[in-house]
Amino acid sequence: MKKYQEQVDVWFKENKWEYWQPLAIVARLFEEGGEFSRLVNHVYGPKKKKVDEVVQDMEEEIGDIIYTLICFANSHNIDLDKAIQKSIDKVVVRDKDRFTKS
Repeated sequence: MKKYQEQVDVWFKENKWEYWQPLAIVARLFEEGGEFSRLVNHVYGPKKKKVDEVVQDMEEEIGDIIYTLICFANSHNIDLDKAIQKSIDKVVVRDKDRFTKS
């Protein structure tokens, strides 16, 4: 993730852009999450896409979410590699006996 965080940060600096305010980034994150949820519902759920709706790509929607998280992390000096490792470590310990092993 570090290379992507650096790539986004360099791009922002080259364009002399400021990251959005935290609440604006979170609003964008939930907007992107909503688009992803809608797509998942169209593909796997009961709600099928209307004929005139724009075609969406799952990979692109996930990318939009990650990009938004990168913007938030960069604006708060959060290392996403460390963040995901902390979460993985937590889940590995917490869920080690949770599921049946096959």
